[in-house]
Amino acid sequence: MTEGNFVDYVKIYLASGKGGAGSTHLRREKFVAKGGPDGGDGGRGGHVVIRGNKNLWTLLGFKFKRHFRAGHGENGGRQRSTGANGEDVILEVPLGTVVRDSETGVVLFEITDEGQEEIAAEGGLGGRGNWHFKSATNQTPRYAQPGIPGEEKNLTLELKVLADVGLVGFPNAGKSTLLSVLTSAKPKIADYEFTTLKPNLGIVQYRDFKSFVVADIPGIIEGASEGKGLGHYFLRHIERNSVLLFMVPADSADISREYGILLDELRKYNPELMDKERVLAISKCDMLDEELIEEMREGLSGELPGITPVFISSVSGLGIARLKDSLWEMLNE
Repeated sequence: MTEGNFVDYVKIYLASGKGGAGSTHLRREKFVAKGGPDGGDGGRGGHVVIRGNKNLWTLLGFKFKRHFRAGHGENGGRQRSTGANGEDVILEVPLGTVVRDSETGVVLFEITDEGQEEIAAEGGLGGRGNWHFKSATNQTPRYAQPGIPGEEKNLTLELKVLADVGLVGFPNAGKSTLLSVLTSAKPKIADYEFTTLKPNLGIVQYRDFKSFVVADIPGIIEGASEGKGLGHYFLRHIERNSVLLFMVPADSADISREYGILLDELRKYNPELMDKERVLAISKCDMLDEELIEEMREGLSGELPGITPVFISSVSGLGIARLKDSLWEMLNE
């Protein structure tokens, strides 16, 4: 999927169907002159339903059509015939989609499972026919209920990428290059910052036909949690990942400081992200010899207790197998 086809934020308008009116019909047949009321109920208006589809990866379909209206219910008929229900409109979205009310910002529901269905706009109920209102004192009621109007809503759909591992790092840390080495994905790679502007997904083929999904999240900058740059658009994709793979290049001026800044931005955005498993990968290590790598490993172990850094090179393949093993073990603990 090309970067331009990845849509993860869109606003749509929904209108459910109006309920059909009840009938005021009075039974009249050849030998039944005064048969009494037999007006049927009106049909229900159509719902607007949002359904999860695991085969979708983007909200691209809503980029070109953003207004959706369900069908109206039909009116009731004679002989207590109920009108037909209005036709439902079913909108399929990728797993990980959050649905918000655009006016209040309140989260209505989240779609996380295949086939999960939620009613986003409920169709109006059909009105009751006149036979419901007959009584001993009013045996021929000539009124029935009108149908209830449908709902109109403005909703915001936000896609939070569902992936096992999320790549976290500053711009130009080598995340896209690593994704291209680990998986069959072909992200845009170039020697300048913010090459990646949309998340890229790739499937890592592990031993014994096992696999897991990795997401290349666009580079985070200091102040992203306050909305600097495109911070909020990037950070929301990290919430769904089971393991966070932090990447800091070996030629960084201060690896511990960069890791601390990244961690702090995630903490400010959502403190719950601190509960996720973390792996620190030092990229671009093909420029280092074994002695320098060992020296850096000892220094980082003292500065970052509890974190065992993995030294990798996407160019030479250094440490890639070990990184896969570390990620698989964390995902299956």
